Amino acid sequence: MPAPQPEIVDSHCHLDFDSLAGELPEVVARAQAAGVTRMVTICTRLRKAASVRAIAEAHGPVFWAAGTHPMSAAEEPLTSVAELEALATHAKFVGIGESGLDYHYTADTKPVQQESLRIHIEAARRTALPLIIHARDADDDMARILTEEYRAGRYCCVMHCFSSSAALAQAALDLGFYLSMSGIAAFPKSGALREIFAAAPLDRILLETDSPYLAPPPHRGQRNEPAYVAHTARVGADLFGLDHADFARQTSANFDRLFWKAAAWAKAA
Repeated sequence: MPAPQPEIVDSHCHLDFDSLAGELPEVVARAQAAGVTRMVTICTRLRKAASVRAIAEAHGPVFWAAGTHPMSAAEEPLTSVAELEALATHAKFVGIGESGLDYHYTADTKPVQQESLRIHIEAARRTALPLIIHARDADDDMARILTEEYRAGRYCCVMHCFSSSAALAQAALDLGFYLSMSGIAAFPKSGALREIFAAAPLDRILLETDSPYLAPPPHRGQRNEPAYVAHTARVGADLFGLDHADFARQTSANFDRLFWKAAAWAKAA
């Protein structure tokens, strides 16, 4: 009889996206078979919050978070702190975001992205829930805003799907924030990114899929799903010189520390 899979967490996925939503029971079952005990599905447009919440309500291992993705910040109504606080009253709502800055395709919307980000930071501050940050091609502004806002009042944060510079990683770590390792870290040409993770404190590392995107080898180029976080975990374990089970255990403990509301739910269940 095969040994059970080490228990692990997918801290960021998008189960409401079309390529996954049509087979959610199967997707969740495959994740559990791979040792994934919990998943956080992320709402990126607040008008879709009800459907994302329903996924968490229908599936025991699934929690949810919501915010306005920076690439959509100019297309969606600007949210308010009060709106995000109201969402946070749901028992399985565990994080604020994803929010952030993305200047790769949408640099022309910098002002509204930055305004939206500051609103999300204030909501994270008031709710004590972790802020979930998307950052791409915006390292200087991201480090500046995160630091300015932290000095104005503490909050907690994870740099989701981290693939930015060592400087931004250090700025985030200096504030006590977390770095999340996605399938990008497992790509053969991501050696520089793996070095950034290897230099970070082990107790500040999370794991995620960002599914349906960024599937790690051996599934690269295919639709990603939460079960595949186990492949990224093996890469991370090798990076830190740990047994796979020990790395899974440590990253799960890190998740519990940051996503305290999900940890409390699990204890009460």
